[in-house]
Amino acid sequence: MHTLVVAEKPSVARDIARVLGAKAKGESCLMGSGYVVTWALGHLVTLKEPQELDERYKKWRRQDLPILPENMETKVIKKTRNQYNIVKKLMLSAETQTIICATDSGREGELIFRYIYEQAKCKKPVLRLWISSMTDEAIRMGFETLKPSSAYDALYKSARCRADADWIIGMNATRAYTLRYGVLLSIGRVQTPTLSMMVKRRKEIDAFVPQPYYTVHADFGDYRGVYIDTNGERRIAQRAQAEQIANRVHGKMGQVVEDKREKKSVRPPLLYDLTTLQREANAQLGFTAKKTLATAQKLYEQHKLLTYPRTDSRYLSHDMVDKVKHTLSMLDGNLKPLGEQALSYGVKLTRRVFDDEKLTDHHAIIPTGKRTENLTLTADERNLYEMVARRLAAEFYPNYEYDALHVVTAVGEDHFLSSGKSVTQEGWKAVYADAGTQRRRKKDEDEQELPALSKGDTRLCRASRVKDEETKPPKEYNDATILLDMERAGRQIEDEAVREEMKDCALGTPATRAAIIERLISVGYVKRSGKNLVATDKGVRLIEAVPAEIASPETTGRWERALSEIAKGRDVEERFRTGIARLATFLVNKAGESPDVSFEKEERRGRRPHDLGVSCPVCGQGRIAENSRSFYCTRFREGCTFTIWKDALVRAGGPEMTEKLLKLCMEKKTVRGSTGVIEYENGSVRFRAFGPVQGA
Repeated sequence: MHTLVVAEKPSVARDIARVLGAKAKGESCLMGSGYVVTWALGHLVTLKEPQELDERYKKWRRQDLPILPENMETKVIKKTRNQYNIVKKLMLSAETQTIICATDSGREGELIFRYIYEQAKCKKPVLRLWISSMTDEAIRMGFETLKPSSAYDALYKSARCRADADWIIGMNATRAYTLRYGVLLSIGRVQTPTLSMMVKRRKEIDAFVPQPYYTVHADFGDYRGVYIDTNGERRIAQRAQAEQIANRVHGKMGQVVEDKREKKSVRPPLLYDLTTLQREANAQLGFTAKKTLATAQKLYEQHKLLTYPRTDSRYLSHDMVDKVKHTLSMLDGNLKPLGEQALSYGVKLTRRVFDDEKLTDHHAIIPTGKRTENLTLTADERNLYEMVARRLAAEFYPNYEYDALHVVTAVGEDHFLSSGKSVTQEGWKAVYADAGTQRRRKKDEDEQELPALSKGDTRLCRASRVKDEETKPPKEYNDATILLDMERAGRQIEDEAVREEMKDCALGTPATRAAIIERLISVGYVKRSGKNLVATDKGVRLIEAVPAEIASPETTGRWERALSEIAKGRDVEERFRTGIARLATFLVNKAGESPDVSFEKEERRGRRPHDLGVSCPVCGQGRIAENSRSFYCTRFREGCTFTIWKDALVRAGGPEMTEKLLKLCMEKKTVRGSTGVIEYENGSVRFRAFGPVQGA
């Protein structure tokens, strides 16, 4: 008899097997010391497609929507069927006594295992391995603290609700709006609100009209100042007025009338969760969100240098103090002095770092304590690892402290503001002094090192100049800024009362946001322009076509909150599922009333259009072809406008257009039926309803 361990990936399985002493190779498994260790390849089981639930869904038809299965059935993924069969055989083997779920310790990892277990109809007892690090020590400790699988039932319910909701909304909305517009339109519970934010930003930029304004700058020899009016405003609307001020103060004596010095103290930034790491790696290293996640995952799985990266926590548990001390002591290379200095300051049990109440499934991302000296890391891997290591060290350095300086110099009746700072303690910023990846904040032109100035001091205005400026449009999104807005999606809501209630709601999870961004790009709604993410015309039109209920972050934010509640064991699953079904029905009904939005025609990939063997009645040069949504002219790229949607008559109460019916209409011009008459003229059709006609 043996215990079966199911990991998520082969690399993780090999590490677990090594620690357990399972060295003998079997078919997609490792055996020994009373264990058999096998693996999934990510998802081996997924939800069935609509046509696999019912043959009638194979054809996309408006009358079949919404599709709301009573039971969301699963299937084995064809591509990895062989691996599934091996895992199933091992699960059901008479030699297998107990099963240990060792998939990734999170919502998606839980779903991967449970899908396989249920698809295999396995009933054997299951224990859960829950670890945040892939070091040998962490694996051994995890096996010493296994919990019954039932302890994670709530997490599985949350994962299943998420998967079912994405299926129901995605399948119904995608079919409804694709049928409505004749173009494949991918719509999703999370991706569409994310796209909506990008479209809103693009429209703001497109509509922006720059407004010119002017500023006046004065040179007092050992410092500079910018003109401010009595309200502290720098902007001057008219150039003539700015020039008048510049001429008035040039060569005149000024006197310091205000001298303020305010002590400032900045605490170290919190430890990294995945979203913060992705944002800062984008800003400092130019990584996309996808690249950051992939690199962090490799540092976790392969190199064992980082703890579990797919976390949304920025805190550690209180019992990790000794672990942190050990980790800092093990930093090597150019990081060694930083670890030593942090230890000299003292690793204290402060709630800013160690706070059990703010932990989620996992703690913040930190180094594991494994040394890097014998590892071969790519430049990207090393840079990302160093970002995380420096952040941990910085947590135990003193605050960064400086004096904020504010000086106003009067030249006659005109006042000039000079701002600056004087650093009194470098503190945690010393951690980044030699870091090539350190974010270098662009200094405001007017922030400077100021001389010692006191009220009453005088200076000659040696020079003055007018600077032409203009208002700037909102900045395009990049990976860092869209991740931030996805994380804080509740703050995008316009209604103030609702915004306050939803301020902590997010779109997606740290583990899924990178994939959502890449999905928007792959379906053509968003494109990369340098480092920026820009909504395409197709993306703009989609948001114009769909109702606010699917485009607003409010709905999705509420559901993400509900999923979190389900994962915590609170009984809101039924309400969540009811809300999903209600929205799917609403979206299908709303598609029929959606506005006339023009999408560029797209040919379906992997399927050649069917030629009807009929010349185009509009241009006379092309031929009529059929795809799954419409009949159209093969010269549409040359500008021919002939298009007849298959559901063009359905919305008016008529039949769906078929090849046979279209040819009949083109031949007869008028076709009578039991419920109305179809009229064909100049490449277009219309349906006129009436009561039943005898003998029609």
